[in-house]
Amino acid sequence: MTQDRTSHWEKVYDEKTETELSWHQADPEISLELCKQAGPIASVVDVGAGTSQFAERLLQLGIRDVTVLDIAESAVERARQQTGEPGKSIDWVVADVTTWTPERTFDLWHDRAVFHFLVDRDDRAAYIDRLGRALRPGGHAIIATFAPDGPEKCSGLPVVRYSPESLGAVLGAKFELVTSRRDLHQTPWGSPQSFQFSLFKLKE
Repeated sequence: MTQDRTSHWEKVYDEKTETELSWHQADPEISLELCKQAGPIASVVDVGAGTSQFAERLLQLGIRDVTVLDIAESAVERARQQTGEPGKSIDWVVADVTTWTPERTFDLWHDRAVFHFLVDRDDRAAYIDRLGRALRPGGHAIIATFAPDGPEKCSGLPVVRYSPESLGAVLGAKFELVTSRRDLHQTPWGSPQSFQFSLFKLKE
């Protein structure tokens, strides 16, 4: 399964430009807003980052301990080149989050649109296990997925849609929902997609 996922996403990033990716956003404003609500943050892991601007914006905010993780090496390399000189301080990791072994903990876990692709229960369990191991006690997670009225597929793959409450139920009792935001994301070609962004706290 991991190899199939890797091949799929490598193909996507090899064949498509930034503006051909439906999830592309020029400004990750909701993620940054929730990041500030999480309180003082020194370290962040951006899971399934693709070519997002989020890590670069974190550096601009003065957060220097940033790790970027994606399953597609082509996406990681493109993001590294986009970030340029400031990106040399970022820890770039090519890995599938469901098999990744966190070697440290972070203040914040950020995931915009990875979890909803995990339609298999075992994959979701593996993700939640890594989430719990990668966050320090009292740390926060921002997880964005398609909302209940969002698309049923993305990039040719089925997804699971969530409300903040249903996402919290899947994550389990260790995670407390702090706040959430709805977002009607506009794809680069103008199609609306309903997302939900949820901020959770790992209980101490």
